Amino acid sequence: MDIWMLGKAHKHPDFGALSQHIDPQCITHALAVTGKASVRRRKLPAEQIVWLVIALAMYRHESIPQVVAHLDLALPDEVIPDLAKSALTQARQRLGQEPLAQLFALCALSWDDRHLSKPGRRWRGLARYAIDGSTLRTSDTPDNRQHFGAQNYASGAVANYPQLRLLTLTSLSTHLVRETVFGEYGKNEMRYAQALLRSVPDHSLTVFDKGFFSAELLLQLQQGGTERHWLIPAKRNSQWERLDPQPSDYRVRMKVSPQAREANPALPMYWEARAIETVSRHGQRRILLTSMLDTRHWPAKEIVEQYQARWRIETSYRELKQDMLGDALTLRSGTPPTVRQEMWGALLAYNLVRLEMAEVASEVGVMPTELSFTVALHYLRYEWSWMATSSPGTLPARLRRLRERLGDQLLSKQRRGRECPRVVKKPPSRYPVKQLCVVK
Repeated sequence: MDIWMLGKAHKHPDFGALSQHIDPQCITHALAVTGKASVRRRKLPAEQIVWLVIALAMYRHESIPQVVAHLDLALPDEVIPDLAKSALTQARQRLGQEPLAQLFALCALSWDDRHLSKPGRRWRGLARYAIDGSTLRTSDTPDNRQHFGAQNYASGAVANYPQLRLLTLTSLSTHLVRETVFGEYGKNEMRYAQALLRSVPDHSLTVFDKGFFSAELLLQLQQGGTERHWLIPAKRNSQWERLDPQPSDYRVRMKVSPQAREANPALPMYWEARAIETVSRHGQRRILLTSMLDTRHWPAKEIVEQYQARWRIETSYRELKQDMLGDALTLRSGTPPTVRQEMWGALLAYNLVRLEMAEVASEVGVMPTELSFTVALHYLRYEWSWMATSSPGTLPARLRRLRERLGDQLLSKQRRGRECPRVVKKPPSRYPVKQLCVVK
């Protein structure tokens, strides 16, 4: 739906700017295929609970009843002076996680494909992605601890909170999440990453961190479609045979480990890659390995630039965990099904913010990554709150003003590069002020 036609199509106050990106038919389809559509009339039908779950991620600092009241999620012809919190909890439990997962699958691919066709989104005809991961803490309940598990330290201690592991396939040009997988903390990241490969499109480049260096994973990506390339830094102990004498840009042949071939007999005994030696501005020597063997079609300098763009994907996890979820110690849900539901809602909300940023960037002629996510999130929260209670005729003007404001919030060019070497960040303190008491 065109954004300026929203005022004519708007029939009830259900999120304004958000709803113009999600076709109501997608929600209806997701509910139908998962068997969660509301059969009888309820004060909070399934369609509204879908929006509630998304809103809980947008307004993490507010309670569930506050979000419902604040955004007027109840049916407009219902009179609900006091909606019990237990009713909201039961409504979320009835909905489950499946409709949100289905809705994400329907929307994420179409959103990403839409922006791949816009100018500047590809590099030499390739869509660019990164696969990376993070962890989030859940409420410390027996069910969550049993289902998700927790980190075990070398000392034998176990983390105070259960944790879930999250991996995403994220666009380098827009930071839209095209596909995601999450679940038990103890499951190996490599297994999670393999589940993402099916969503990597043809004619693409996927950039990995060195922790994903695996012949099975990279060859599965390369051979699973047409011109699906990969780029990854070599590990320090990587061994190979050089196939040509070029000093800093050469082809190598590596042996597939016997353990990998035993686990997957279809793997070859040897595989080839292109090695590019580079030095960072901090003097750190790095060797990048890639499947892009043609040195004329894929210049080494430009390949290095694609890897440098990968680290910015890590900021998307900070935006999700700190900006959107408000630096909360844990996710708010107390059971594995509602934790998963909350995660799907958070990922949909994150993509909606990124999608609006991508639309604004197209209008003002910049890249989406040049806009500030934090500023965009604050503006969208404010404007969507007003849209929930505004008359339909005011929506086009509000949306136009919103986009004009977002277009003014360009990141400084000085922030594009990393000024300091990578270090482990100190986790945020739970206590804003600490005082030392002296006992006399």
